[in-house]
Amino acid sequence: MQGTPRKELSLLDSTCLIVGIIIGVGIYQVAPGVAKGTGNGWGFLAIWLVGGLLSLCGALGYAELATAYPREGGDYVYLSRAYGRWAGFLFGWVQLAVVRPGDIAATAFAFATYGAALYDPLPTGDHALTLRLYAGAAVVVLTAINILGVRAGKWTQNLLTIVKGLGLLAIVAVTVIAPASRAAPVTFEPLPWSLALIFVLFTFGGWNEMAYVAAEVKDPRRSIVRALVLGTAAVTVLYLLVNGAFLYTLGYGGLATSEAAAAASIATVFPQGGGRIISALVCLSALGAANGLVFAGARISYAVGTEHRAFRVLGQWHPRTGTPVRALALQGAIAAGLIVLLGSFFDAILYTAAAVYSFYLATSLAVIVVRFKEPGVERPYRVTGYPIPTLLFCAVCAFLIYSAVAYKPWVAAAAGAILLLGLPIYRLSTRWAAASARQEDGGGVP
Repeated sequence: MQGTPRKELSLLDSTCLIVGIIIGVGIYQVAPGVAKGTGNGWGFLAIWLVGGLLSLCGALGYAELATAYPREGGDYVYLSRAYGRWAGFLFGWVQLAVVRPGDIAATAFAFATYGAALYDPLPTGDHALTLRLYAGAAVVVLTAINILGVRAGKWTQNLLTIVKGLGLLAIVAVTVIAPASRAAPVTFEPLPWSLALIFVLFTFGGWNEMAYVAAEVKDPRRSIVRALVLGTAAVTVLYLLVNGAFLYTLGYGGLATSEAAAAASIATVFPQGGGRIISALVCLSALGAANGLVFAGARISYAVGTEHRAFRVLGQWHPRTGTPVRALALQGAIAAGLIVLLGSFFDAILYTAAAVYSFYLATSLAVIVVRFKEPGVERPYRVTGYPIPTLLFCAVCAFLIYSAVAYKPWVAAAAGAILLLGLPIYRLSTRWAAASARQEDGGGVP
């Protein structure tokens, strides 16, 4: 008997999923670059607050869509409703082939980088091979945990989220007893504020993951909205506290010129073991983010498989484990392949960058489109202050698309080519479906 999604995610589970995915490794890597683009300490803190508010604007739109259409698949469902089945298919195709495996590979590489700093198992000192081994092992183990069942996946997520949240608070607590920075002013090459905003919003990425597991949320009419708002707000507060701690211990100039802000901050109190503490914390953060991506991402492929013949093998829910086993396995295999081929965190990020904000933009516009196309659909939640938050977030998405294309045009072109490849695959899938329907109408005769 074919299994179906079961409502097993509480408000706590849903909030931990969002927080766990958002708080990956960006908070440890982008702070110096953000500081270079903001001019002073107050501007540095302000742009993190702006990033949280902009992310909340996007989250409110997703909350309306998720409560109106509480099904597995998130953007896939909303794009299909707004623009047609082809749009949902293209989203699912790009997520399957580009975005989700690339994101999983990137977070796995981040885990591997700091894991190797703690312990390198290869006596030969082949750092590139060590990174691939650590990253590949993380993908295999997390995929296996999520295949075993929703409970195993969600409790792994909850534990990692709580631990790394406490770790971030520990950084703040340690800096309270550290002496305030009295370093002399330093000079550095400033960055455009637009680039700083891109860094910040990259670090906030992941708040939309709640939409992908909407069918598994208990009391979705209330919990989805609450989880999106609570998760985004919690991350914003944590980011402000942590970045405030960096400013306090390093000073604005020291932060802007630092290569590892968190490690440098901890080293003001623990000069000997600070680096290992931060390495362990980043490992936990990366694992939490990767587990959330694995958990939620397979639900997109499952949704595509339930409606398109070309991917029917993915649209099956295992009745015993309560998970989309085949979608999880394929997603893990692609991510592992990218780890072997790409070889680094930054290359994995570049593989995904061109496509992400295009679909953010299309889905945010879908809030407006489906209100006109399907006015009779019940909407337990409507975007607060509509349409201003939605239009504001759409404008930000358009700006980020332009910035990404201008910075790496050839990478954007490659992602666009993969996206366009989905069109003939969609056409083939619809032809198969039509031929199957004709065959059934003819009593099974070809």
